[in-house]
Amino acid sequence: MSTELNSGIPAGPLEKKWDNYKANMKLVNPANKRKYTVIVVGTGLAGGAAAASLAELGYNVKSFCTHDSARRAHSIAAQGGINAAKAYPNDGDSVWRLFYDTIKGGDYRAREANVYRLAQNSTSIIDQCVAQGVPFAREYSGELANRSFGGAQVSRTFYARGQTGQQLLLGAYSALMKEVEKGGVELFPYREMLDLVMVDGKARGIITRHLQTGEIERHAADAVVLATGGYGRVYYLSTNAMNSNTTAIWRAHKRGAYFGNPCYVQIHPTCIPVSGTHQAKLTLMSESLRNDGRVWVPKKKEDLKKDPAQIPDEDRDYFLERKYPSFGNLVPRDVASRNGKEMCDEGRGVGETGRAVYLDFRDAIKRLGEAAVAEKYGNLFDMYHEITNENPYKVPMRIYPAVHYTMGGLWVDYSLQTNLAGLFAAGECNFSDHGANRLGASALMQGLSDGYFILPYTVTNYLGTYSQELLKKVDTSHPAFEQAEGEVRTEIKRLLTVGKTGKRTPTEIYRELGNVVWEKIGMARDEAGLKEAIQKIDELQHDYDTNMLLTGDENLSTNLETAGRLADFLQLGRLMASDALQRRESCGGHFRLESQTPEGEAKRDDENYAYVAAWEFQGKGKEEVMHKEKLVFENVKLSVRSYK
Repeated sequence: MSTELNSGIPAGPLEKKWDNYKANMKLVNPANKRKYTVIVVGTGLAGGAAAASLAELGYNVKSFCTHDSARRAHSIAAQGGINAAKAYPNDGDSVWRLFYDTIKGGDYRAREANVYRLAQNSTSIIDQCVAQGVPFAREYSGELANRSFGGAQVSRTFYARGQTGQQLLLGAYSALMKEVEKGGVELFPYREMLDLVMVDGKARGIITRHLQTGEIERHAADAVVLATGGYGRVYYLSTNAMNSNTTAIWRAHKRGAYFGNPCYVQIHPTCIPVSGTHQAKLTLMSESLRNDGRVWVPKKKEDLKKDPAQIPDEDRDYFLERKYPSFGNLVPRDVASRNGKEMCDEGRGVGETGRAVYLDFRDAIKRLGEAAVAEKYGNLFDMYHEITNENPYKVPMRIYPAVHYTMGGLWVDYSLQTNLAGLFAAGECNFSDHGANRLGASALMQGLSDGYFILPYTVTNYLGTYSQELLKKVDTSHPAFEQAEGEVRTEIKRLLTVGKTGKRTPTEIYRELGNVVWEKIGMARDEAGLKEAIQKIDELQHDYDTNMLLTGDENLSTNLETAGRLADFLQLGRLMASDALQRRESCGGHFRLESQTPEGEAKRDDENYAYVAAWEFQGKGKEEVMHKEKLVFENVKLSVRSYK
C-alpha cells in the first residue's frame, strides 16, 4: 500500500531551518561517545569526511572500502571543480543564488530545505579544504580563483586544474588516516558489503566479503552510514570506475530501505566517444572545458568528413550558442547532452561513427595563447591526446554524451536517514539534493557537505534519541547476523552451482543489460521502449538465473564479484524502467518523448508529478510499491526552466 512520506524538515524560515535543527537536536556527552560504534561504508568524499569527522567527535568508527587504499575511491576521478557561494569574483553570487540555480538546474524536483542547507554549507567546505592544504588554483593576487560551470551566470567553481576530486579526496584521506593512526577509525580494505543487518527495526551492522580471501565477515555497530556512490555502471559503459557498483545500497533496499527516483540519471555531454565493442569504460572530459571550448557541428552534411580547420565559421553551427544565447555553451548537462544527440540524430555528427560533435579551442587559443589554455586544462588535453592520438591544441576535440552520475538513490529525510532507523545515506548514493539534473561541480560539494557538516550532527541526534536502547549492545552472535550471513552464503552457493553448467559469462549478460538500459532508458525514453526494456531485462534475468557460467576459484574469482553485482543491476535496471514508465512527464535528465515542447525541450507536469517516487522492495520478481513524498515549493516559484 502506498503511503505519503515525511521528510522531517524543521520548522521556521528556509534560512533558519538547519540552525533550528542543530538547536533542538539530542546530544551525546563526550564520555558516552566512546561507547558507540558507527559503520561507514565507502571512503570517497562523503564517506571519508564522515568517518574522519565522527571519529574526531569521539565515536568508534569502522570504515570499509573495496580497494587496497581508502584514497582510491571514485571521488578521485572528478575533474572540473567544486561550487561554493563565496562570491570572490564580486559578480552577484550569494547563498540564495546557488540555492536557486540548483533548484532550477534540477528542474524543480528537489527538496528546498536540503538544497538551501547545501548552499549554506558550501562556503565552509572551501575553508575546511584550504585549511587541509588543498591546492586550489589562485589568482596572481593570491585570492582563490573561480571559473564557470553549466547552469549558472556567475563564476563560483573552485578548482585544482583538472584534478579537483583527487586533491579534495587527499584532504579527506589525510583527515581519515589521522584518525586511523589515533585509533578512532578501524579501516577495512578489500571489503564489499553484501547485506545489511536489522535488529528490532534498527540498522545494527553489515555482512561483508573479503575480496582477496573470499571470507564472509560480520560487523556490528549502533548506526550504519552508506556512502558508496552512484549506480551509473548499470549502463555497463559509463565514466564511473570499473569497481563502482550498486550492491551496498541495493542490498539495503532489499532489507526495506526505499529507493528514490531511480530513473533520474545524468548523461554528461563532454566524454570521449565510444570507439568499439571492446570498451568496458568511457572517459570524461571535464565540463570546465566548456568555459573556453565552443561546441559545433558542420551545417552541411557534405562537410562532415572535411578537416575541421577547412570549414569556415559561416559553415559551422555553434548550436548551443544559437539556441541558448544567455548561457551559450554553459547550459546544464541534460540540455547540452540532448542537443548533442539531436545533432547526431540529424546526421550531422562527426568522426568515423557519426556519434560525436566538436569541442573547439581555436578561438580561446587565439585570444589567450596556448600557454594560458595549457595552464588551465593541460592535464585534460594530455589525457585526450593519450587516448585519441589527436592534439586538441591543433584540432577540435570530438565529444559525445555518456552516463556520468545518478541523481536517484536511497530515499533519505532531512537528516540523511533512510526510512530504516539508524541507516544513513550520504553523497551520490542518496537522492536528496539534485532533483532531476545535477549541476556541474555540485557532486563534490554535496559529498563534503554531507560528510563534514551534516552527518556529525544527524548521527549524533539519532544516537542521543535512542541512547538507552542502543547502549544495550548487539554483537555479531545475534540471530539476525547469523540469518543474514546464512542468506549471503546460500546465494553464493547457488551462483556457483548454476555456474557449473551455464553457457553465458556474467560479463556477456552484463554488457547486454547495459545496451538495453542505454537504448531504452538513456537520453530519450518513451512508453513502448520502456515496456520493451522491462521485457528484455526479464529475459536477461532468466538467463542469469539458469544459464550463467562461472569459472575460477570460489574464494578468489572476480567472476563471482561480477555475478553478484550483476544480480543487483538487473533488478535495479527493471526498477529504473518502471519508475520512468510511471513518470509521464519530462524533467531534467528524464526526457519522455511524449512530453516535450514544440521546440523539443523538456515539458514538466507539476500538477501530477511534483513528488519524489520512493520504491519499496517486495521480493524478487514482484512489482515494487511506490510511495510519494510531495515536493512543496514555498520559496521558489515553479516556472518553465529556460536557458535561452
